[in-house]
Amino acid sequence: MAKPLLKEFTKGLIKENPVLRLVLGVCATLAVTTAASNAIGMGAATTFVLVCSNAVISALRKVIPDKVRIPAFITIIAGFVTIVQLFIKAFSPDLDKALGIYLPLIVVNCIILGRAEMYASKNRLLPSILDGLGMGVGFTAALLCMGIIREFFGAGSLFGFPILSRFMDPILIFILPPGGFFVFGILIAIANKLAGDGKKAELGGCDACPLCGNCSKLAGKPDASCEKEDEI
Repeated sequence: MAKPLLKEFTKGLIKENPVLRLVLGVCATLAVTTAASNAIGMGAATTFVLVCSNAVISALRKVIPDKVRIPAFITIIAGFVTIVQLFIKAFSPDLDKALGIYLPLIVVNCIILGRAEMYASKNRLLPSILDGLGMGVGFTAALLCMGIIREFFGAGSLFGFPILSRFMDPILIFILPPGGFFVFGILIAIANKLAGDGKKAELGGCDACPLCGNCSKLAGKPDASCEKEDEI
């Protein structure tokens, strides 16, 4: 039981990372990652909404009529987004100002709606919670990586503390949209490599024939069936 639950959590970290592998929520990702602190705030807010909405939708999956499931999902998600937005406005107005319109737009974030439709509405409560938590942590990690790189090179600081000011001038393009796309592409390539994409292509022709090893050992050359396949 523990292994399947662990798999539901870990799949969102690399293998099915919502940003770097599924390429969802790209607009918010590129917009808020000009600073590492903004990335953490956006990631934490999205993770909270993911976990809570997955839990409620899974618990009500047999009650919500199929014909109105999408409006029901959006209503549930909007309730938790409102909670997050009011909390951030009260305790971190600077973060609320930095995230801007992208905080309330979590309501229609493809990641949250996608997990609600594809997973939470079809699975039990605990796996749905772990699925939302794993996807949220993966989303936060991707945003944090982008935020650290872009803030470090683009502003010469990290979490607001100056680091590069004594050594070099900031490379401003990193905090502009082209720099965001550049860092995004590099991280996607790294994620694909870690997930095992880009494996060597399988051999074809005579080398792929299961009889080729035997006939080459016996006669020193491929048999007639192999030669015929090569001709075709």
